[in-house]
Amino acid sequence: MGGAENGGAASGEKEVKKQDSHTEHRDDFVASVGLSSAEAEQLLQQYGKNELEEKRTPKWLVYLQHLWGPMPIMIWLAIIIEFAIQNWIDAGILLGIQFANATLGWYETTKAADAVSALKAALKPLATCKRDGKWANMDATLLVPGDLVLLGAGAAVPADCIVNEGRIEVDQAALTGESLPVTMYKGDTPKMGSTVTRGEVEATVEFTGKNTFFGKTAQMLQGGDGLGNLQKILLKIMFVLVVLSLTLCLVALIYLLAHKHESFKEALSFTIVLLVASIPIAIEIVCTTTLALGSRQLSAYGAIVTRLQSIEEMAGMNMLCSDKTGTLTLNKMEIQDYCPTFKEGQDLSSVLICAALAAKWQEPPKDALDTMVLGAVDLPGLDKYTLIDHQPFDPTIKRTEGHVRGPDGVEFKTTKGAPQIIAKLCNADNIPELKMRVEAEVANLGARGIRSLAVARTKEGTLDEWEMLGMLTFLDPPRPDTKHTIEQALENGVDVKMITGDQVLIAKEMSRILGLGTNIPDATGLPKLDEEGKIPKDLHKYAQMIVEADGFAQVYPEHKYLIVECLRQVGFAVGMTGDGVNDAPALKKADVGIAVAGATDAARAAADIVLTDPGLSVVIHAIIIARQIFQRVKNFINYRIAATLQLLTFFFISVFAFDPKKFCETAMGDIVDQNGNLQGTGPYPYACPINKNPNEDGGDPEADYPNFFQLPVLMLMLITLLNDGTLISVGYDRVKPSPRPEKWNLRVLFLVSTVLGVVSMGSSLLLVGLVLDSPNEGSLFQKWGLPVPPYGKLVNMIYLKVSLSDFLTLFSARTEGPFWSMRPGKLLMGAAMVALSLSTALACVWPEGELDHVPVEGLARTGGDDYTLWPLWIWIFCVFWWWVQDALKVITYYLVLKFDVFQARTGALVNLRDAFSPKESELVDGVTGMVETKLLDKKVAAVEEQVTKIAKTELHGALPPQLARISKTTALARTSMTGANLGRTSATQIAQQVAEIEEALAQPLGGNISAQERQELERRAEAMRAAAARLQRVSAVRGDQPASKQAEV
Repeated sequence: MGGAENGGAASGEKEVKKQDSHTEHRDDFVASVGLSSAEAEQLLQQYGKNELEEKRTPKWLVYLQHLWGPMPIMIWLAIIIEFAIQNWIDAGILLGIQFANATLGWYETTKAADAVSALKAALKPLATCKRDGKWANMDATLLVPGDLVLLGAGAAVPADCIVNEGRIEVDQAALTGESLPVTMYKGDTPKMGSTVTRGEVEATVEFTGKNTFFGKTAQMLQGGDGLGNLQKILLKIMFVLVVLSLTLCLVALIYLLAHKHESFKEALSFTIVLLVASIPIAIEIVCTTTLALGSRQLSAYGAIVTRLQSIEEMAGMNMLCSDKTGTLTLNKMEIQDYCPTFKEGQDLSSVLICAALAAKWQEPPKDALDTMVLGAVDLPGLDKYTLIDHQPFDPTIKRTEGHVRGPDGVEFKTTKGAPQIIAKLCNADNIPELKMRVEAEVANLGARGIRSLAVARTKEGTLDEWEMLGMLTFLDPPRPDTKHTIEQALENGVDVKMITGDQVLIAKEMSRILGLGTNIPDATGLPKLDEEGKIPKDLHKYAQMIVEADGFAQVYPEHKYLIVECLRQVGFAVGMTGDGVNDAPALKKADVGIAVAGATDAARAAADIVLTDPGLSVVIHAIIIARQIFQRVKNFINYRIAATLQLLTFFFISVFAFDPKKFCETAMGDIVDQNGNLQGTGPYPYACPINKNPNEDGGDPEADYPNFFQLPVLMLMLITLLNDGTLISVGYDRVKPSPRPEKWNLRVLFLVSTVLGVVSMGSSLLLVGLVLDSPNEGSLFQKWGLPVPPYGKLVNMIYLKVSLSDFLTLFSARTEGPFWSMRPGKLLMGAAMVALSLSTALACVWPEGELDHVPVEGLARTGGDDYTLWPLWIWIFCVFWWWVQDALKVITYYLVLKFDVFQARTGALVNLRDAFSPKESELVDGVTGMVETKLLDKKVAAVEEQVTKIAKTELHGALPPQLARISKTTALARTSMTGANLGRTSATQIAQQVAEIEEALAQPLGGNISAQERQELERRAEAMRAAAARLQRVSAVRGDQPASKQAEV
């Protein structure tokens, strides 16, 4: 209910108020007369302070948490083993990676928390309380049950109280979502967090702190913290890669010990370093950094991200539940254009002036209605009137009155109040026409949830006979950008539901204005928490009802909480926007909780994203940015899996497939010349170093040739650090956001990554094989006239080859089409050039010698082969296989989408996060296409609106046959889509009707229509065609259309 001026009879107001608002009433209570300081101190010890406990994790503990987890544990184990076998440099590098990851994650986490704390700029709450027989302002956190407090206009209610005597009006929007103040009398209970808008009463404090309505709501915020969706995805990927790496490394270790007879230390060192190099250690650093860069992008649009993982979840968000009051609406009553008048010559402007004259217009407004009226009228224009007397609002007569002298010196009275009261004042009981019309207007407006205020003035020549002038209509209007924002959400595949604590009729009218649909039931059929305050086990049975509704009204915080949880349980990625205490539990439970500008501390604390600018338009920016970030993260993960598979499988196969000893023996020949000196006597005596002296027992000397192919530890670490380190720049890459909510199809991701990795791995194996074969007669090297390189140069070749292939693989992994189809970001391109240049430079100038008993030699050094063009050949080799790799990737994506492998095509069109086929369940089938139907309905409505506008402004109401046909067909199409759950019949019917509209638009429309209006009609028709095409694609996936039609789609 609103203020008394807008109510019915006084006798029925309390009953209506109790039924329609969230106010509780206490019939039996003992009114406080004030406490002594000693009593208050004793009660404070018993109940604690009047504040909510805020659990804050110390920053040092946040840092330690980033050093503990699946990935950090793997690195710690590797560090321990490296220290155990005294590989100090390798252990130090791993320690650096570990602490760099933890520091970055800690910085981003604490920075977001500090930003939210900075928003809490409100002063410490105060309360006027009577202690020791004296009234005084005191710290509200020291209030206790039984205190006597004074609640006056403009003051915040400091605790849950009971009104002792009198009457006040209380704004509960932050608690319940009700858009107008609630009138409270003796025994009613204003809640902590609400605000008194009119009146002054003494009240008894009933509950404080965690026992208040505010506090109980906050209890629902406990828990709920778990792994984010991206963390779960990364854990799945890491599990697969770690298991694969451990398995292959263990097999390689056993083979080296048992077959190659390597020492345990050497074999263990190689496998541990290979394990660390193959496991994507930097995956968390790069993902965290990319999300952090995205949070900075969002901050430029007035959105502070408090939980980085929520950015990825927003990219996949397909359901947005929004509070109404203050979020979709302005939370401020405004006069509407519709103003029924009852006297000739009256209009909205004249009625508004008389309403303002019934208030003290020269003083600050006293209540919400005076604020609304005086805010809409031309106040300087009232200076010509003189206020003689004013009668403030009286609950017994339910109206205000002003005695005024006009500019002509004539005195008259004006009044404003409830329509029935003003009509009775105007003798409507004896004027049947007036009474019937007033009742009809009130009924019509009431059915739409629109409130009204009647205005009357005295007749000329008298101060006691009244005549009705008109009725001002008002409501809490939507924000200017709300309707467009909702349409943009639908265009991006996100469904929108309105969930409010306001009354059903008001909610339905607002939903109608915004184009959300009018299926807005109240909370009667919604689930409730069980007796222990836990989520009911049968919550899923409410899913169908919740999904089909356009929203809900008169809900409590627990209803919002359970609606969000129910939607999450059936597979929706749910976003929730809100500003009040009543929204906080749902904000916490949602995948993405969004606190709008001006939100309460409770809402901000529960949210993942806090908006600092009014309106919801920033949410659309956030969705688009989040999807761009998702693409960057997915592209990097695609690359990282491919790079891991390349590195791991290459060295695993190399251990078994290649025997460097044969290369050395063929190239070097006998290692003792005719004079007994240790040197090669074969055709290529420079190919391998001779590292072993004659045996101690006097036997023949043996060369210490490499037993298996490997890279030195330092080179592997350089590949990991140089490539993965510079890949942080992927956060700045240029990407195209998806037009639909993102979802992870890991089977497709691993398939494409495997194709990329196999090509890189195969080409690396080919290079090693070609080089090891080079000393043999008829080798490819001999046919091409290339010299046999020293073994040290082979090692540097593979270092350069793996480094180049790694980075070139990224450019393939970041697009579904050819690598040139999306130009990379400047920073990513610059980082790539730096990394590729450094890798090439290192491979070229590396000093000749040994690392970890492995020969190394720079490719640009003259060396024994007297050849310095190896870097050029390696680049040519890598670029050639990169093109092969990219071509195979494009073919893979084409086949995957064409034949719907792993449901790659159908899964993208099913608007649930974990569902990939409409056939999975009846609910999934019903949800598929729901957003597309709503979007098409809006686009058809836009065409209908434009046709109506043309008829009124261009053709003076006369519609030519073609426009009449379009108007009729658009109306039929909208009827087909009203409440449509995209059943098979309705999908076909809608498609036929849209086709008929398009056919009619293609014909001459007739009439004299301006080019501007015709262009606007064509623009809206094009948007309708695009929406219809989206619906057809979904219908084809569901099998709603015949095969021929699906082929077209």
